[in-house]
Amino acid sequence: MPGGRLTQQERQQIASGLADDLAYAEIARRLDRPTSTITREVMRNGGPTDYRADLAHRATERRAHRHSQPAPREPQAPEQPHGRDADAVRAYEDAFTAVLIQAGTPKMGARLMACLYTTDAGSLTAAELVQRLQVSPASISKAITFLESQGLVRRERDEGRRERYVADEDVWYQSMIASARGTIQIAETARQGVGVLRPDTPAAVRLENIARFLDFVSESITRAADQARDVLHTKTRTPLEAAAEPGSDLG
Repeated sequence: MPGGRLTQQERQQIASGLADDLAYAEIARRLDRPTSTITREVMRNGGPTDYRADLAHRATERRAHRHSQPAPREPQAPEQPHGRDADAVRAYEDAFTAVLIQAGTPKMGARLMACLYTTDAGSLTAAELVQRLQVSPASISKAITFLESQGLVRRERDEGRRERYVADEDVWYQSMIASARGTIQIAETARQGVGVLRPDTPAAVRLENIARFLDFVSESITRAADQARDVLHTKTRTPLEAAAEPGSDLG
């Protein structure tokens, strides 16, 4: 497997792979490079939607010239618990961030969510996010505001009265329900247009079909979200807890 810096030709192949919607792993396989190398290259140079081979190559050359001057070293990956590989965790966070960006999440919001998802505590304070992501408090505040508006993060206060930010399965449930409500509102508005445009006209029929479709989708989303929360996130009982219930046959 080749080492060293990426060549300009390799960067052009990366750009072509991104344009063809190839996964990072597939681009890495074609270049015989580690997937983490491709992930860092893309995320360092604009992300999957804004990556440009020529700009990335010039930026790398500028960074190489600055190496001869004293400069603060890039922060190392924090030490990981449970024997995890710190570099592998960082590469995974970068890959998760890229997926969220491709799904439409702004870059800083995506980085923040990936950071929360990979934290054992399940929540972080603003100060902890600043330290882990190496960005300004203003950047964290702006990202949190956006994620809260989408229902993707919630605030909690710990015993020290500090605000903590959480992104767990309940946040996703609430976000799905909010999305279903928004879909219902669109359906209701479309149906109002049927009366305005007069029933049985082509425009009215179109709006009625849209409303029926969105009604079905929103009902399906709500039902699926409720079922998933009930089935997947029910606390598992221990044998002792089950035995303590009235009518239990366990002895």
